[in-house]
Amino acid sequence: MARKKRSKPKEEHASEAWLLPYSDLLTLLLALFIVLFAVSAASSKNTDDATASFRRGFNAGGISFFNKMGTQSGYSAYLTEDQTRQKSMSDYVAENDKLEQEQQKLEAYIKKNHLENEVSTQMTEPGLMIRIKEKALFASGSADLTNDSNKVTSIVASLLGEISQSVIISGHTDNVPISNSRFPSNWDLSSQRALNFMKEILQKNPNLNPARFQATGNSEYHPIVPNDTPEHRAQNRRVEVLIARSYSPDGIQNIK
Repeated sequence: MARKKRSKPKEEHASEAWLLPYSDLLTLLLALFIVLFAVSAASSKNTDDATASFRRGFNAGGISFFNKMGTQSGYSAYLTEDQTRQKSMSDYVAENDKLEQEQQKLEAYIKKNHLENEVSTQMTEPGLMIRIKEKALFASGSADLTNDSNKVTSIVASLLGEISQSVIISGHTDNVPISNSRFPSNWDLSSQRALNFMKEILQKNPNLNPARFQATGNSEYHPIVPNDTPEHRAQNRRVEVLIARSYSPDGIQNIK
């Protein structure tokens, strides 16, 4: 019987799986050399822009191996922008805490002096809002501050001396037309009330910087409730004191 020939064992070839990552590495190195050449040949401004872009892409905010490459102005600008935003956000939080403290002081004063039906406070996105009803400050149809208004103007003048933010004082009326020898319209009445209130605040606290203040009249055009009942109209006749934030929640400093 003829013997079967034994088949020769197949030769094992070395795996070629390493070629793929190797080729990727070569491609990346080539791209890196091209970029480095382009950066070195570019103008100073383009160098700064490219360097800052690479640092952001490769590092996402920290110090990377690009730290010593080329000029530093691009990276410095990037760091400065990021640090400024972080500082502004920190300032916003600190400012908000300060405004809340002042709000609590004013709320305590309002409660102690039984002014809940005349004065209210609200923390809003633009800042700390103080709303003062007409009856706490003026007689009907008048812009002259009454003697009783001292309760409110004194505490507001004191509070504003504790902070440095800008202050916007606005006068508001209801939608009932007014026309007399002194005030031909609600525009005139609301504007004069805001101005008189501001002047009284500045007089009571001479340390206040007038450059921080502005007074404006809004007539009947910014009601907080509909002018459909006597009670609602009484709410709309008011003076508002807005202590405007210097920083916004996104960490950007407000420009005033």
